[in-house]
Formats: sequence, C-alpha cells, structure tokens
Amino acid sequence: MQLVLDQIAKTFDNKKVLQGAGFTFEKGKIYGLLGRNGAGKTTLFNCLSGETKMDGGKALIEENGTTRELREQDVGYVYSLPILPEFLTGYEFVKFFMDINREKLEPNKTPDDYFDLMSIAEEDRHRLIKGYSHGMKNKIQMLLFLMTKPPVILLDEPLTSFDVIVALEMKNLLRSMKQDHILIFSTHILQLATDLCDELVVLNNGQLSPVPSDLLRSPEFEASVIELLKDESHAEDA
Repeated sequence: MQLVLDQIAKTFDNKKVLQGAGFTFEKGKIYGLLGRNGAGKTTLFNCLSGETKMDGGKALIEENGTTRELREQDVGYVYSLPILPEFLTGYEFVKFFMDINREKLEPNKTPDDYFDLMSIAEEDRHRLIKGYSHGMKNKIQMLLFLMTKPPVILLDEPLTSFDVIVALEMKNLLRSMKQDHILIFSTHILQLATDLCDELVVLNNGQLSPVPSDLLRSPEFEASVIELLKDESHAEDA
C-alpha cells in the first residue's frame, strides 16, 4: 500500500504554504516529517485528513494494483493538542467509541483489553478526561487508532508531551504498528526523528524533499538537515 501525494497546493491570505508538494509514502515504514515552525506541517496534515480543503493536487491510495482518492475514513490523526470529550471518563469515552465503531473492531474485545494494551492504570480509566495529563490524553487518542486501524496515521508531535518511560512505550507501539499502516510523524526534534523513523522527509518552501537514507544515522545528518531548512522564506502554518 502506498500514499501518493500529487502536487498538493494550499494558500492562506496570499501566502503559499504548500506549493505542489508531492511524495510517495509506503506501508511498513515510519516517516519523519521535518520542518521549521511555520513550514506547513500541520497544514499538510489537515489537508490529508480532510479538515482543510486543498487548493490543488490530490492524495491517492494505491493498493493491490488499484488507485483511489484518499478518504477521510482512511486517516487517523493524532493531534498535538488532543481533542477529547473532557466531561466523560476515559472508560466511558472508549466504550462509546467502541459502540459506534463496532463493525470496524475485533470481536469480543472489551475497553479494558485496549486499556491494557496502552498500559493505562485501572484507576486512571475511571477518572474524568478533564483531569488527564496532556500525555495521557495523547495515549487515549492513539488508543482509538489501535482499535479502528486506519491505513494512514498522522502524528503531529505527540511524543513531546510524554515522560521518558511512556515515550519509550509509545515508540515501541508505533514500531509494532508500522507493518499494517502508513505512519507519518511530524516533529522538529532531530534526535527523535533519527531514533524512531525509517525515512525522513523535509517540508520547506511548500515542497517535500527526502533526506538521503545514507545520511540518516551519519555524522553529517544534522548539518545536512539544517542546510535543507536554512531558507527563511517559509510560510506560516494556518
């Protein structure tokens, strides 16, 4: 399975944020999307998830010899600022989510089975989401995609809110998920990108460029990425 981005364009208030961005992402890899603040990473994710309408171009899914347009239900989006119903407990929300997505889920699974997968403590499951830490809310977001298994998962800097132990758990979880998904991980932290990702893509001046694989763990990596990102003429995220 592949996600093919073809000439994606988006402009806000005469600022060209995405200018014919194109790239092909493959299942079985974790891709790091690197870019300076304001480069357009969130705008690209919003376009792929359907939250923002593209001005031009298209996103396609290629699988088993067929090609079709990417649909909203194909995409799981882990936001940097989680959007969850804070008036529910974690358990109530997960059970509600399971009830409305029952046809997409594995049979005979319970909410506790999924909480166990994410190493969420029993006492935390029955607390109001309003009282959860940022990292715990991100855990709940990721739990939803473990259930529904969308082919494309976009992660907008979710690991920055986790402590060291939980971040390691999440990295291992993402590595275990990559065989069945196209995972694109937005970050501006180079160390995290080299530690977690199989391939890196730079978004700069509205276009996507691959970082050569042989540079990924080489001594020249940091200098090479900085060189790619040096241009000051990037647009701002909207």
